[in-house]
Amino acid sequence: FLQKLAYKCAEIRIKHPRKEKGRLKKATDGLFRGARSQLPPTPFCASQMATKSSPDPSSRLFRIALVCDFFFPRLGGVEMHLWSLAQQLIRLGHKVIIITHAYGNRKGVRYLPGPLKVYYCPIVSMVDQDALPTFTATFPLLRSIFIRERIDIVHAHQATSTMASESIVYAAAMGLASVYTDHSLFGFDDVASIILNRVLQTTLSTVGATICVSYTCRDNLILRARIDPQKVCVIPNAVDPSKFLPDPSMRSKDRIKVVVVSRLVYRKGVDLLVGIIPKICLALPNVDFIIGGDGAKRLALQEMVERERLEERVEFLGGVPHTHVRDVLVRGHVFLNCSLTESFCIAILEAASCGLLVVSTNVGGVPEVLPPDMMLLAEPSVLSLVAELLHAIERQQGPDAADAWHFHRRVEAMYSWKRVAKETTIVYEKVMDKKRLTYMERLECYKSLGGFAGLVACLLAMILELWVSLVEWWLPREDIDVVPDLIKPTRHDENGHFKQLRN
Repeated sequence: FLQKLAYKCAEIRIKHPRKEKGRLKKATDGLFRGARSQLPPTPFCASQMATKSSPDPSSRLFRIALVCDFFFPRLGGVEMHLWSLAQQLIRLGHKVIIITHAYGNRKGVRYLPGPLKVYYCPIVSMVDQDALPTFTATFPLLRSIFIRERIDIVHAHQATSTMASESIVYAAAMGLASVYTDHSLFGFDDVASIILNRVLQTTLSTVGATICVSYTCRDNLILRARIDPQKVCVIPNAVDPSKFLPDPSMRSKDRIKVVVVSRLVYRKGVDLLVGIIPKICLALPNVDFIIGGDGAKRLALQEMVERERLEERVEFLGGVPHTHVRDVLVRGHVFLNCSLTESFCIAILEAASCGLLVVSTNVGGVPEVLPPDMMLLAEPSVLSLVAELLHAIERQQGPDAADAWHFHRRVEAMYSWKRVAKETTIVYEKVMDKKRLTYMERLECYKSLGGFAGLVACLLAMILELWVSLVEWWLPREDIDVVPDLIKPTRHDENGHFKQLRN
Protein backbone atom coordinates (compact mmCIF):
# COMPACT_ATOMS: atom_id res chain seq x y z
CA PHE A 1 0.00 0.00 0.00
CA LEU A 2 2.74 2.49 1.00
CA GLN A 3 4.78 1.65 -2.09
CA LYS A 4 1.76 2.29 -4.34
CA LEU A 5 1.10 5.55 -2.51
CA ALA A 6 4.70 6.74 -2.96
CA TYR A 7 4.77 5.84 -6.66
CA LYS A 8 1.39 7.52 -7.25
CA CYS A 9 2.53 10.74 -5.58
CA ALA A 10 5.80 10.76 -7.52
CA GLU A 11 3.96 10.19 -10.81
CA ILE A 12 1.60 13.10 -10.15
CA ARG A 13 4.45 15.43 -9.21
CA ILE A 14 6.27 14.67 -12.44
CA LYS A 15 3.32 14.76 -14.87
CA HIS A 16 1.19 17.49 -13.29
CA PRO A 17 3.37 19.85 -11.23
CA ARG A 18 0.87 22.74 -11.35
CA LYS A 19 -2.08 20.62 -10.30
CA GLU A 20 -0.07 18.66 -7.77
CA LYS A 21 -1.96 19.67 -4.64
CA GLY A 22 -5.46 18.78 -5.85
CA ARG A 23 -4.41 15.62 -7.66
CA LEU A 24 -2.39 14.43 -4.65
CA LYS A 25 -5.38 14.90 -2.38
CA LYS A 26 -7.66 13.03 -4.81
CA ALA A 27 -5.17 10.18 -5.24
CA THR A 28 -4.42 9.77 -1.55
CA ASP A 29 -8.09 9.98 -0.58
CA GLY A 30 -8.76 7.14 -3.00
CA LEU A 31 -5.96 5.03 -1.61
CA PHE A 32 -6.99 5.64 1.97
CA ARG A 33 -10.72 5.01 1.27
CA GLY A 34 -11.92 1.91 3.02
CA ALA A 35 -9.21 2.01 5.69
CA ARG A 36 -10.15 1.74 9.33
CA SER A 37 -9.53 5.44 9.94
CA GLN A 38 -8.88 8.37 7.62
CA LEU A 39 -6.06 10.75 8.40
CA PRO A 40 -6.57 14.44 7.56
CA PRO A 41 -4.82 15.71 4.42
CA THR A 42 -1.14 16.10 5.24
CA PRO A 43 1.98 17.32 3.45
CA PHE A 44 3.85 14.37 2.01
CA CYS A 45 7.15 16.23 1.69
CA ALA A 46 8.60 19.40 3.08
CA SER A 47 8.50 21.23 -0.24
CA GLN A 48 4.71 20.94 -0.21
CA MET A 49 4.61 22.79 3.12
CA ALA A 50 5.70 26.00 1.40
CA THR A 51 2.87 28.20 0.17
CA LYS A 52 2.82 31.06 -2.29
CA SER A 53 2.54 33.54 0.54
CA SER A 54 5.47 32.14 2.51
CA PRO A 55 8.87 33.78 2.05
CA ASP A 56 11.64 32.20 0.07
CA PRO A 57 13.57 29.79 2.39
CA SER A 58 16.84 31.28 1.16
CA SER A 59 15.85 34.72 2.48
CA ARG A 60 16.39 33.81 6.14
CA LEU A 61 19.38 32.32 7.90
CA PHE A 62 19.33 30.57 11.26
CA ARG A 63 21.57 29.36 14.05
CA ILE A 64 20.82 25.67 14.45
CA ALA A 65 21.79 23.15 17.14
CA LEU A 66 21.65 19.50 16.05
CA VAL A 67 21.30 17.39 19.21
CA CYS A 68 21.81 13.63 19.37
CA ASP A 69 23.62 11.03 21.48
CA PHE A 70 25.07 9.46 18.35
CA PHE A 71 27.85 11.15 16.45
CA PHE A 72 31.47 10.72 15.44
CA PRO A 73 33.60 8.74 16.36
CA ARG A 74 30.65 6.33 16.34
CA LEU A 75 29.63 5.45 12.77
CA GLY A 76 26.17 4.68 11.44
CA GLY A 77 23.25 6.00 9.43
CA VAL A 78 22.16 8.61 12.00
CA GLU A 79 25.72 9.85 12.43
CA MET A 80 26.24 10.26 8.68
CA HIS A 81 22.86 12.00 8.37
CA LEU A 82 23.89 14.55 11.02
CA TRP A 83 27.25 15.16 9.38
CA SER A 84 25.91 15.50 5.83
CA LEU A 85 22.95 17.68 6.82
CA ALA A 86 25.19 19.97 8.87
CA GLN A 87 27.64 20.41 5.99
CA GLN A 88 24.90 21.31 3.51
CA LEU A 89 23.18 23.72 5.92
CA ILE A 90 26.51 25.47 6.44
CA ARG A 91 26.93 25.79 2.67
CA LEU A 92 23.47 27.38 2.52
CA GLY A 93 24.72 30.02 4.95
CA HIS A 94 23.28 28.80 8.25
CA LYS A 95 25.34 28.46 11.40
CA VAL A 96 25.25 24.87 12.68
CA ILE A 97 26.60 23.25 15.83
CA ILE A 98 26.25 19.65 17.01
CA ILE A 99 25.69 18.74 20.66
CA THR A 100 26.43 15.19 21.80
CA HIS A 101 27.98 13.46 24.79
CA ALA A 102 31.64 12.70 25.36
CA TYR A 103 33.19 9.65 23.70
CA GLY A 104 36.16 8.45 25.73
CA ASN A 105 38.82 11.15 25.64
CA ARG A 106 36.89 13.17 23.06
CA LYS A 107 35.49 15.84 25.37
CA GLY A 108 34.89 19.57 25.20
CA VAL A 109 34.64 21.54 21.96
CA ARG A 110 36.02 20.17 18.70
CA TYR A 111 36.06 21.74 15.26
CA LEU A 112 35.41 19.64 12.18
CA PRO A 113 35.54 20.69 8.52
CA GLY A 114 32.82 23.09 7.53
CA PRO A 115 33.64 24.74 9.94
CA LEU A 116 31.42 22.64 12.21
CA LYS A 117 31.63 23.09 15.96
CA VAL A 118 30.84 20.00 18.03
CA TYR A 119 30.15 20.07 21.78
CA TYR A 120 31.14 16.77 23.41
CA CYS A 121 29.38 17.29 26.74
CA PRO A 122 30.61 15.52 29.91
CA ILE A 123 27.50 13.36 30.24
CA VAL A 124 27.67 9.73 31.33
CA SER A 125 26.57 7.24 28.67
CA MET A 126 24.84 3.91 29.20
CA VAL A 127 24.16 0.97 26.88
CA ASP A 128 24.72 1.57 23.16
CA GLN A 129 26.10 5.09 23.82
CA ASP A 130 22.77 6.44 25.10
CA ALA A 131 23.20 9.26 27.61
CA LEU A 132 22.01 8.68 31.17
CA PRO A 133 18.52 10.20 31.58
CA THR A 134 18.60 13.03 34.12
CA PHE A 135 15.48 15.09 33.30
CA THR A 136 16.89 18.33 34.76
CA ALA A 137 20.62 17.89 35.45
CA THR A 138 21.71 18.65 31.88
CA PHE A 139 19.57 21.78 31.56
CA PRO A 140 22.15 24.32 32.87
CA LEU A 141 24.77 23.03 30.43
CA LEU A 142 22.51 22.93 27.37
CA ARG A 143 20.98 26.30 28.29
CA SER A 144 24.45 27.86 28.43
CA ILE A 145 25.30 26.43 25.00
CA PHE A 146 22.04 27.64 23.47
CA ILE A 147 22.57 31.15 24.84
CA ARG A 148 26.29 31.33 24.03
CA GLU A 149 25.70 30.27 20.44
CA ARG A 150 22.50 32.37 20.09
CA ILE A 151 20.59 29.30 18.87
CA ASP A 152 17.30 29.86 17.03
CA ILE A 153 16.30 26.24 16.36
CA VAL A 154 16.95 23.05 18.32
CA HIS A 155 16.87 20.09 15.92
CA ALA A 156 16.80 16.77 17.80
CA HIS A 157 17.45 13.39 16.16
CA GLN A 158 16.52 9.78 16.94
CA ALA A 159 13.93 8.43 19.39
CA THR A 160 16.42 6.47 21.50
CA SER A 161 18.61 9.53 22.09
CA THR A 162 18.15 10.81 25.64
CA MET A 163 19.78 14.15 24.85
CA ALA A 164 17.41 14.63 21.91
CA SER A 165 14.29 14.12 24.05
CA GLU A 166 15.56 16.38 26.82
CA SER A 167 16.61 19.10 24.38
CA ILE A 168 13.07 19.33 22.94
CA VAL A 169 11.64 19.87 26.43
CA TYR A 170 14.36 22.42 27.26
CA ALA A 171 13.77 24.28 23.99
CA ALA A 172 10.06 24.66 24.79
CA ALA A 173 10.89 25.95 28.28
CA MET A 174 13.35 28.50 26.83
CA GLY A 175 11.02 29.67 24.07
CA LEU A 176 13.13 28.24 21.25
CA ALA A 177 11.83 26.62 18.09
CA SER A 178 12.25 22.85 17.95
CA VAL A 179 12.28 20.18 15.22
CA TYR A 180 12.56 16.43 15.59
CA THR A 181 13.77 13.87 13.02
CA ASP A 182 12.87 10.20 13.43
CA HIS A 183 15.22 7.65 11.88
CA SER A 184 13.95 4.27 13.09
CA LEU A 185 10.92 2.02 13.38
CA PHE A 186 9.69 0.64 16.69
CA GLY A 187 7.01 -1.78 17.76
CA PHE A 188 4.03 -1.49 20.07
CA ASP A 189 3.94 -4.69 22.11
CA ASP A 190 7.27 -5.11 23.94
CA VAL A 191 8.06 -3.32 27.20
CA ALA A 192 10.95 -1.26 25.81
CA SER A 193 8.86 0.04 22.88
CA ILE A 194 5.90 0.87 25.14
CA ILE A 195 8.09 2.97 27.45
CA LEU A 196 9.90 4.64 24.55
CA ASN A 197 6.63 5.45 22.78
CA ARG A 198 5.22 7.05 25.92
CA VAL A 199 8.34 9.16 26.41
CA LEU A 200 8.26 10.19 22.75
CA GLN A 201 4.57 11.07 22.99
CA THR A 202 5.35 13.35 25.93
CA THR A 203 8.35 15.14 24.43
CA LEU A 204 6.83 15.61 20.98
CA SER A 205 3.66 17.19 22.38
CA THR A 206 5.45 20.57 22.33
CA VAL A 207 7.64 20.14 19.24
CA GLY A 208 7.22 22.56 16.35
CA ALA A 209 7.56 20.06 13.48
CA THR A 210 8.62 16.48 12.88
CA ILE A 211 10.57 15.00 9.99
CA CYS A 212 10.62 11.32 9.00
CA VAL A 213 13.05 9.70 6.57
CA SER A 214 10.42 7.53 4.86
CA TYR A 215 6.66 7.20 4.51
CA THR A 216 6.71 3.99 6.54
CA CYS A 217 8.58 5.82 9.29
CA ARG A 218 5.98 8.61 9.17
CA ASP A 219 3.05 6.25 9.64
CA ASN A 220 4.89 4.40 12.41
CA LEU A 221 5.67 7.64 14.27
CA ILE A 222 2.10 8.98 14.00
CA LEU A 223 0.78 5.79 15.57
CA ARG A 224 3.48 5.53 18.23
CA ALA A 225 3.55 9.16 19.37
CA ARG A 226 -0.10 10.01 18.57
CA ILE A 227 1.17 13.17 16.93
CA ASP A 228 -0.84 15.47 14.68
CA PRO A 229 -0.22 14.28 11.08
CA GLN A 230 -0.18 17.92 9.96
CA LYS A 231 3.10 18.37 11.86
CA VAL A 232 4.86 15.41 10.21
CA CYS A 233 6.59 15.58 6.82
CA VAL A 234 8.86 13.21 4.92
CA ILE A 235 12.39 14.13 3.83
CA PRO A 236 14.28 11.00 2.69
CA ASN A 237 17.95 10.46 3.39
CA ALA A 238 20.50 10.94 0.64
CA VAL A 239 24.02 10.10 -0.42
CA ASP A 240 26.94 12.11 -1.76
CA PRO A 241 27.48 10.48 -5.18
CA SER A 242 30.84 12.21 -5.65
CA LYS A 243 32.24 10.11 -2.79
CA PHE A 244 30.85 6.82 -4.15
CA LEU A 245 32.04 6.60 -7.73
CA PRO A 246 32.06 3.19 -9.46
CA ASP A 247 35.30 1.54 -10.51
CA PRO A 248 34.56 -1.70 -12.42
CA SER A 249 38.29 -2.31 -12.83
CA MET A 250 38.51 -3.16 -9.12
CA ARG A 251 36.16 -6.12 -9.51
CA SER A 252 37.43 -9.66 -9.86
CA LYS A 253 37.05 -11.07 -13.35
CA ASP A 254 36.87 -14.70 -12.26
CA ARG A 255 34.86 -14.60 -9.06
CA ILE A 256 31.65 -12.94 -7.86
CA LYS A 257 32.03 -10.86 -4.69
CA VAL A 258 29.07 -10.31 -2.35
CA VAL A 259 29.64 -7.32 -0.07
CA VAL A 260 28.10 -6.79 3.38
CA VAL A 261 28.86 -3.52 5.18
CA SER A 262 26.95 -2.90 8.41
CA ARG A 263 27.16 -3.06 12.16
CA LEU A 264 27.25 -6.73 13.13
CA VAL A 265 24.34 -6.68 15.57
CA TYR A 266 21.05 -8.54 15.86
CA ARG A 267 18.96 -5.76 14.29
CA LYS A 268 21.07 -5.91 11.12
CA GLY A 269 20.12 -9.56 10.56
CA VAL A 270 23.49 -11.13 11.23
CA ASP A 271 21.77 -14.36 12.31
CA LEU A 272 20.28 -14.58 8.81
CA LEU A 273 23.71 -13.99 7.31
CA VAL A 274 25.07 -16.92 9.34
CA GLY A 275 22.60 -19.19 7.53
CA ILE A 276 22.98 -17.62 4.08
CA ILE A 277 26.74 -17.81 3.58
CA PRO A 278 27.14 -21.64 3.81
CA LYS A 279 24.24 -22.27 1.41
CA ILE A 280 25.55 -19.81 -1.22
CA CYS A 281 29.11 -21.08 -0.95
CA LEU A 282 27.90 -24.67 -1.35
CA ALA A 283 25.72 -23.84 -4.38
CA LEU A 284 28.20 -21.51 -6.17
CA PRO A 285 31.92 -22.31 -5.86
CA ASN A 286 32.90 -19.03 -7.58
CA VAL A 287 31.26 -16.72 -5.01
CA ASP A 288 33.09 -15.04 -2.13
CA PHE A 289 31.89 -12.76 0.66
CA ILE A 290 33.43 -9.52 1.92
CA ILE A 291 32.13 -8.46 5.35
CA GLY A 292 32.89 -5.00 6.68
CA GLY A 293 31.80 -3.90 10.14
CA ASP A 294 32.05 -4.88 13.76
CA GLY A 295 29.69 -5.68 16.59
CA ALA A 296 28.49 -8.21 19.12
CA LYS A 297 27.48 -10.74 16.43
CA ARG A 298 30.86 -10.88 14.73
CA LEU A 299 31.85 -13.89 16.84
CA ALA A 300 28.86 -15.87 15.54
CA LEU A 301 29.98 -15.20 11.95
CA GLN A 302 33.56 -16.20 12.67
CA GLU A 303 32.47 -19.43 14.36
CA MET A 304 30.32 -20.29 11.34
CA VAL A 305 33.24 -19.67 8.96
CA GLU A 306 35.55 -21.91 11.00
CA ARG A 307 32.90 -24.63 11.33
CA GLU A 308 32.19 -24.65 7.59
CA ARG A 309 35.87 -24.18 6.68
CA LEU A 310 35.21 -21.10 4.57
CA GLU A 311 38.22 -19.05 5.66
CA GLU A 312 39.38 -18.59 2.07
CA ARG A 313 35.96 -17.46 0.83
CA VAL A 314 34.85 -15.06 3.57
CA GLU A 315 36.94 -11.96 4.24
CA PHE A 316 36.47 -10.02 7.48
CA LEU A 317 37.53 -6.38 7.32
CA GLY A 318 36.46 -5.30 10.79
CA GLY A 319 35.28 -1.76 11.37
CA VAL A 320 35.57 0.25 8.15
CA PRO A 321 35.94 4.07 8.35
CA HIS A 322 33.36 5.81 6.22
CA THR A 323 36.08 7.30 4.03
CA HIS A 324 37.09 3.74 3.04
CA VAL A 325 33.59 2.29 2.51
CA ARG A 326 33.68 3.15 -1.18
CA ASP A 327 36.96 1.23 -1.61
CA VAL A 328 35.24 -1.85 -0.20
CA LEU A 329 32.05 -1.49 -2.24
CA VAL A 330 33.76 -1.17 -5.63
CA ARG A 331 35.28 -4.62 -5.14
CA GLY A 332 31.85 -6.26 -5.18
CA HIS A 333 29.20 -7.22 -7.69
CA VAL A 334 26.24 -7.61 -5.28
CA PHE A 335 25.43 -5.82 -2.04
CA LEU A 336 23.53 -7.77 0.60
CA ASN A 337 21.42 -6.13 3.34
CA CYS A 338 19.82 -8.48 5.89
CA SER A 339 18.32 -5.91 8.26
CA LEU A 340 15.32 -6.99 10.31
CA THR A 341 14.05 -3.42 10.54
CA GLU A 342 15.03 -0.30 8.62
CA SER A 343 13.40 3.08 8.30
CA PHE A 344 15.72 4.09 5.46
CA CYS A 345 19.00 2.34 4.65
CA ILE A 346 21.71 4.75 3.48
CA ALA A 347 24.09 1.82 2.89
CA ILE A 348 21.83 0.66 0.04
CA LEU A 349 22.20 4.04 -1.67
CA GLU A 350 25.97 4.00 -1.26
CA ALA A 351 26.18 0.51 -2.78
CA ALA A 352 23.92 1.42 -5.72
CA SER A 353 25.94 4.59 -6.31
CA CYS A 354 29.03 2.39 -6.63
CA GLY A 355 27.22 0.29 -9.24
CA LEU A 356 26.30 -2.78 -7.18
CA LEU A 357 23.06 -4.69 -7.60
CA VAL A 358 21.32 -4.71 -4.21
CA VAL A 359 19.59 -7.61 -2.46
CA SER A 360 17.72 -6.60 0.68
CA THR A 361 15.08 -7.72 3.11
CA ASN A 362 11.63 -6.29 2.41
CA VAL A 363 11.22 -4.49 5.73
CA GLY A 364 10.26 -0.99 6.85
CA GLY A 365 11.03 1.78 4.40
CA VAL A 366 13.50 -0.22 2.31
CA PRO A 367 11.09 -0.69 -0.66
CA GLU A 368 10.92 3.12 -1.01
CA VAL A 369 14.68 3.54 -1.50
CA LEU A 370 15.33 2.17 -5.01
CA PRO A 371 13.25 1.01 -8.00
CA PRO A 372 12.77 -2.76 -8.54
CA ASP A 373 15.35 -3.05 -11.33
CA MET A 374 18.10 -1.81 -8.99
CA MET A 375 17.14 -3.78 -5.90
CA LEU A 376 15.78 -7.29 -5.32
CA LEU A 377 13.60 -7.67 -2.23
CA ALA A 378 13.24 -10.79 -0.13
CA GLU A 379 11.39 -11.78 3.01
CA PRO A 380 13.52 -11.71 6.19
CA SER A 381 14.24 -15.43 6.07
CA VAL A 382 17.26 -17.48 5.03
CA LEU A 383 15.52 -19.33 2.19
CA SER A 384 14.02 -16.19 0.65
CA LEU A 385 17.29 -14.26 0.82
CA VAL A 386 19.23 -17.18 -0.65
CA ALA A 387 16.80 -17.40 -3.58
CA GLU A 388 17.04 -13.66 -4.37
CA LEU A 389 20.81 -13.65 -3.92
CA LEU A 390 21.14 -16.55 -6.38
CA HIS A 391 18.97 -14.61 -8.82
CA ALA A 392 21.15 -11.49 -8.42
CA ILE A 393 24.38 -13.44 -8.93
CA GLU A 394 22.96 -15.11 -12.03
CA ARG A 395 21.97 -11.71 -13.39
CA GLN A 396 25.41 -10.23 -12.73
CA GLN A 397 27.05 -13.10 -14.61
CA GLY A 398 24.77 -12.76 -17.65
CA PRO A 399 24.19 -10.18 -20.39
CA ASP A 400 21.75 -8.25 -18.16
CA ALA A 401 24.45 -7.37 -15.63
CA ALA A 402 24.00 -3.98 -14.01
CA ASP A 403 25.82 -1.08 -15.68
CA ALA A 404 27.77 0.48 -12.80
CA TRP A 405 27.89 4.00 -14.22
CA HIS A 406 24.22 3.89 -15.22
CA PHE A 407 23.29 2.96 -11.65
CA HIS A 408 25.48 5.78 -10.36
CA ARG A 409 23.86 8.41 -12.57
CA ARG A 410 20.38 7.28 -11.56
CA VAL A 411 21.21 7.53 -7.85
CA GLU A 412 22.79 10.93 -8.44
CA ALA A 413 19.57 12.13 -10.11
CA MET A 414 17.31 10.76 -7.35
CA TYR A 415 19.13 11.71 -4.15
CA SER A 416 21.02 14.80 -2.99
CA TRP A 417 21.95 16.13 0.44
CA LYS A 418 21.54 19.63 -0.98
CA ARG A 419 17.87 18.88 -1.61
CA VAL A 420 17.54 17.46 1.91
CA ALA A 421 19.03 20.66 3.36
CA LYS A 422 16.74 22.89 1.31
CA GLU A 423 13.61 20.99 2.32
CA THR A 424 14.75 21.02 5.95
CA THR A 425 15.15 24.79 5.69
CA ILE A 426 11.52 25.02 4.59
CA VAL A 427 10.55 23.20 7.79
CA TYR A 428 12.71 25.63 9.80
CA GLU A 429 10.90 28.55 8.17
CA LYS A 430 7.50 27.16 9.13
CA VAL A 431 8.57 26.47 12.71
CA MET A 432 10.11 29.91 13.18
CA ASP A 433 6.88 31.52 11.97
CA LYS A 434 4.85 29.70 14.63
CA LYS A 435 4.03 31.35 17.93
CA ARG A 436 5.96 29.96 20.91
CA LEU A 437 3.95 28.05 23.48
CA THR A 438 3.39 29.73 26.83
CA TYR A 439 3.76 27.86 30.10
CA MET A 440 -0.01 27.25 30.36
CA GLU A 441 -0.20 26.12 26.73
CA ARG A 442 2.59 23.62 27.37
CA LEU A 443 0.69 22.31 30.40
CA GLU A 444 -2.34 21.82 28.18
CA CYS A 445 -0.20 19.86 25.70
CA TYR A 446 1.10 17.59 28.44
CA LYS A 447 -2.37 17.22 29.93
CA SER A 448 -3.66 16.05 26.55
CA LEU A 449 -1.72 12.82 27.05
CA GLY A 450 -4.65 11.79 29.20
CA GLY A 451 -5.07 9.76 32.35
CA PHE A 452 -2.34 9.24 34.90
CA ALA A 453 0.40 9.86 32.31
CA GLY A 454 -0.98 13.34 31.63
CA LEU A 455 -0.95 14.23 35.32
CA VAL A 456 2.60 12.97 35.75
CA ALA A 457 3.74 14.94 32.68
CA CYS A 458 2.14 18.12 34.07
CA LEU A 459 3.81 17.57 37.43
CA LEU A 460 7.20 17.11 35.78
CA ALA A 461 6.60 20.23 33.67
CA MET A 462 5.93 22.24 36.86
CA ILE A 463 9.12 20.92 38.45
CA LEU A 464 11.06 21.81 35.31
CA GLU A 465 9.58 25.32 35.27
CA LEU A 466 10.74 25.86 38.86
CA TRP A 467 14.17 24.52 37.93
CA VAL A 468 14.35 26.85 34.93
CA SER A 469 13.52 29.85 37.15
CA LEU A 470 16.15 28.78 39.67
CA VAL A 471 18.81 28.41 36.97
CA GLU A 472 17.86 31.81 35.51
CA TRP A 473 18.39 33.36 38.95
CA TRP A 474 21.57 31.43 39.64
CA LEU A 475 23.16 32.06 36.23
CA PRO A 476 21.48 35.09 34.59
CA ARG A 477 21.44 35.25 30.85
CA GLU A 478 23.40 38.53 30.95
CA ASP A 479 26.35 36.80 32.64
CA ILE A 480 26.81 34.27 29.82
CA ASP A 481 29.33 35.34 27.20
CA VAL A 482 28.15 35.21 23.62
CA VAL A 483 30.54 33.28 21.38
CA PRO A 484 31.60 35.11 18.20
CA ASP A 485 31.10 33.08 15.06
CA LEU A 486 34.25 31.39 13.82
CA ILE A 487 33.35 32.48 10.30
CA LYS A 488 30.45 34.89 9.85
CA PRO A 489 27.74 32.92 7.98
CA THR A 490 27.11 34.75 4.70
CA ARG A 491 26.06 33.94 1.19
CA HIS A 492 25.04 35.67 -2.01
CA ASP A 493 21.45 36.24 -3.00
CA GLU A 494 20.20 36.22 -6.58
CA ASN A 495 21.28 39.86 -7.04
CA GLY A 496 24.83 39.20 -5.84
CA HIS A 497 24.35 40.90 -2.46
CA PHE A 498 25.49 39.37 0.80
CA LYS A 499 22.93 37.95 3.24
CA GLN A 500 24.10 37.79 6.81
CA LEU A 501 22.83 36.39 10.07
CA ARG A 502 21.35 38.92 12.41
CA ASN A 503 23.39 39.84 15.48
